[in-house]
Amino acid sequence: MFLKYMHLERYGNEEVDGIEQGTTYVFPKLDGTNAQLWVDPEGNLKAGSRNRKLELDNDNAGFYNAMIRDDKILSLFEGFPELRLYGEWLVPHSLKTYRDDAWRKFYIFDVYNVETGEIYHYDRYKEILDAYELDYLAPIAIVKNGTREHYEKCLDKNVFLIKDGMGVGEGIVIKNYEWQNKFGNTVWAKMITNNFKELNHKEMGAPVIGGETLEEKIVAEYVDEHLINKTEAKIINEKATNEMFLDKRDIPRLLQTVFYDLINEELWNIIKKHKNPKIDFAYLQRLTITKVKETRKDIFNG
Repeated sequence: MFLKYMHLERYGNEEVDGIEQGTTYVFPKLDGTNAQLWVDPEGNLKAGSRNRKLELDNDNAGFYNAMIRDDKILSLFEGFPELRLYGEWLVPHSLKTYRDDAWRKFYIFDVYNVETGEIYHYDRYKEILDAYELDYLAPIAIVKNGTREHYEKCLDKNVFLIKDGMGVGEGIVIKNYEWQNKFGNTVWAKMITNNFKELNHKEMGAPVIGGETLEEKIVAEYVDEHLINKTEAKIINEKATNEMFLDKRDIPRLLQTVFYDLINEELWNIIKKHKNPKIDFAYLQRLTITKVKETRKDIFNG
């Protein structure tokens, strides 16, 4: 059965308020495509992307077809059929600075026991994955009673798989295995390098875009180049052909999907931040489309 991976909350949101209390493990966040593996009751390997179960003839960037031929993966599930592996299938998205030998590998970042409902601690699943020589994300840092400043420094340390001298990775994921939020849920926090800089433009003295209406504020804060590029890469990876670019037929989907992702991922945060606001969604969609066109002039003027 397909089980969608948890939504990572932006650090500072209500859902992850207090996550820094105690011991947190800070992991690199890769810019690939979300993927998962499990076996059915008959022992057959199954695979999923972020939003759907995969089929061999309806794959996601070749992930399922690669994994079903991976002897190490198959061996692990022979010994641990109760586990579900979540990770990142590293294929080109917006970040192109990963090492040449890093691509088209599955980097596991969470292990879930479907029988007990337990999310395994890093120290526990590390031993299992090491025994089968599988790739996984190791923590950049282990932080006790952290602050925003601690995690900001970790952003600059995220050079995992990045070519020497080519900057840093997409961001970080903050996990506290002993903590649940005030709603009783286990949730991880994220900090995205590009988003962090954009959200702090005001403090850094850069000009603030829009701000006259709520809809303009939403677009200025959430519809950034990172979101647009991730959406573009997702569409490319799901194309039935091997084309590694968008054509004119994909443009309407890009515009629709950016708006969908904005609503699907951020609406609850917007509602809480602005105290149940009245939003003109038609106007918000028009502003989103305009922002996409302005940000990716290379696509729309090509």
